[in-house]
Amino acid sequence: MYLTLMGTVVIAGIVGYVAERSGFTSNGYIPSIIICVGGAFLFYFVRLMFGIGFHAAGWNAIVSSIGALIIVPFHWKR
Repeated sequence: MYLTLMGTVVIAGIVGYVAERSGFTSNGYIPSIIICVGGAFLFYFVRLMFGIGFHAAGWNAIVSSIGALIIVPFHWKR
């Protein structure tokens, strides 16, 4: 369980960096990584509590990170 959590954080950080580097977002590197890690943590704990998600933890981390990058910045824009 601990290794899955650390792997989720690493994958989320990589997704945040790649999204910023590729131009998918324009939040800055650190905010994008923080948003991705937060989304991945949330989805990880939802997976533990309710069993909702993919069977592979890596896919959960990727999908939740991309979802957080889409939802969070657009939610706060005016």
